[in-house]
Amino acid sequence: MMNIKRKSILTAFVVLISTFCTTSVVSQDINSRGKLFIIGGGSRPSSMVDRIIKESGLDKGGYGIVLPMSSAEPDSAVYYAKGQFTKLGVDNIYGLQFSKDEKLTQAKLDSIRDAKLIYISGGDQNRFMEVVEGTDIEKAIHEAYQNGSLVGGTSAGAAVMSKLMITGNELKHPEYSSTFRNLETENIETKTGLGLITNVIIDQHFVKRSRYNRLLTAIIDFPELIGIGIDESTAILVKGNTIEIVGESQVVVLKNPKQSSKTYNDKLGAKGIIIDIYLPGEIFTLN
Repeated sequence: MMNIKRKSILTAFVVLISTFCTTSVVSQDINSRGKLFIIGGGSRPSSMVDRIIKESGLDKGGYGIVLPMSSAEPDSAVYYAKGQFTKLGVDNIYGLQFSKDEKLTQAKLDSIRDAKLIYISGGDQNRFMEVVEGTDIEKAIHEAYQNGSLVGGTSAGAAVMSKLMITGNELKHPEYSSTFRNLETENIETKTGLGLITNVIIDQHFVKRSRYNRLLTAIIDFPELIGIGIDESTAILVKGNTIEIVGESQVVVLKNPKQSSKTYNDKLGAKGIIIDIYLPGEIFTLN
């Protein structure tokens, strides 16, 4: 692991950004909306990173930020995320770390609002939301998205995108497992996410870690939501209500249109579940 000085990331960022934009928020079209680039974890092929660059407009200028608060090693998370962009000729990527109960400055918040790309690292989605939930950081992310920025994230950074967030914990089986072994009522733990996409619930590493039971449980417990399971090295690009699959593997979409739910000794049952499996390049629409 690289030995990186913790303060160097933010210091360099603040110095460079002070020359990049004024202290006021850049005027943007408040009627436009941004895009979401939600990655299911794993490795990120260069073609995927290149797509992020083009969709965010970084190939034409501006800067991106990495929010590493999900990670237990935030400096390393920034280093490796930034490195993938640097290899493709984009150097204006900066780490911006926040801590819980930090006194927020206008300069740091404006750095979020004015970024063309906001990228949320992997790690633990609960750790990220403990820092940003209900704060001006969360508000700044939403403002950037509404004003046209691309908000992306991988693994834990994918989980936080939806309003209802899967924490990864089982209420009835507190010992951690990367996949659910049962379909049980009142077992899946959820918390509040960023809510950048409100009518779905996201799961990541989906095919690789066989997380079907977890997402099935979610759409039976919360039948008004659409479950989207994103495999590793794969992403969904969200533009309004249109979703495109980007990357190397599959995206599994689960729906419970009849809002069916039945229990027997805590075991879940449902009828009429719809499953669609999408491949790279395919597009679907959220109703």
